[in-house]
Amino acid sequence: MNSSEGSIAARRPRIRWKRLALYVLLPIAVAGVVLWALCASMPGRSWSSALPPLTEDERALAAELRSTVDRLCERGPRNLDHPEALARAADLVQELLEGPTQLPVWRESYAARPFGIDSHNLVLDLPGTRAPREIVVIGAHYDSAGDAPGANDDASGVAALCALARRFAERGSERTLRFVAFANEEPPYFETEAMGSRVHARRASERGDRIVAMLALETLGCYSDAEGSQRYPIQLLALAYPSRGDFVAFVGNLGSRALVRECVGAFRAAASFPSEGAALPEPIPGVGWSDHASFWPYDVPAVMVTDTAVFRDPHYHERSDTPEKLDYERFARVVLGLEPVLTGLATR
Repeated sequence: MNSSEGSIAARRPRIRWKRLALYVLLPIAVAGVVLWALCASMPGRSWSSALPPLTEDERALAAELRSTVDRLCERGPRNLDHPEALARAADLVQELLEGPTQLPVWRESYAARPFGIDSHNLVLDLPGTRAPREIVVIGAHYDSAGDAPGANDDASGVAALCALARRFAERGSERTLRFVAFANEEPPYFETEAMGSRVHARRASERGDRIVAMLALETLGCYSDAEGSQRYPIQLLALAYPSRGDFVAFVGNLGSRALVRECVGAFRAAASFPSEGAALPEPIPGVGWSDHASFWPYDVPAVMVTDTAVFRDPHYHERSDTPEKLDYERFARVVLGLEPVLTGLATR
């Protein structure tokens, strides 16, 4: 072999590696850009400055949220393994919805177990003034997992639900706002036909209800400024989203992408609080882990509003999920930030 042939032979492995890198890395890069554009790119900018001092309204709301969480947790673990506590919790939620709004709550009852034990979704409709047949559902589950007190999961969501119902009862809306406290979101009923939100979505479809959007309020009280406090179900998401659990997230499937973007845009335009949005494929763990997923089979765009639960909260589904662990000041900022989101959805 002469010197020129040796030089060519030496270059061949490098050429092959360059081609391999081109064939492998380029599709990955393109997929990453597509993923960002389709799933993670959101309107507006997330709040990145220091949080402003609490307003008087935010302080009062923080106290209201704490009171609701305390009262729900005082009932004990709330599920069909503790039926008396679950019944007391249902009565309390009905009281919290009916009292301030002066409107009736109706119970959507169904049998989730044999032996005559019924479950109840608690439903409050605030009729729309211009398009009452078009319904925006806002939901949260009032049951808790196992022996957990369920302060964040999901007494926090129920507290937000009741606070928003009270505030919108005072102002009205063009579309009907339907506030629903769902039963049986937690295992062993999760993703079964005994799950309260599945019952409601199915019966609403059978009735011909025109649900145009759904928001599930799922764990809203856990926030942290520590690096590494936020985790993700797949590593690729960690490249696109923050490592600190100091934000609220709006999460939906690809079919709910427009709703995710609308919610994030409205929240960012009005709230001085960090926020992220994601419209992701349903098989990714966590994307469908709440009541919003029950509405997807009926072609209803539905989004979960969350602190990301298990991907941030160390007390998730534990007996340590108690009221004093929640950050009520940041929780109140989030709830007030949801007001313009609902206002936009409720406007025809």
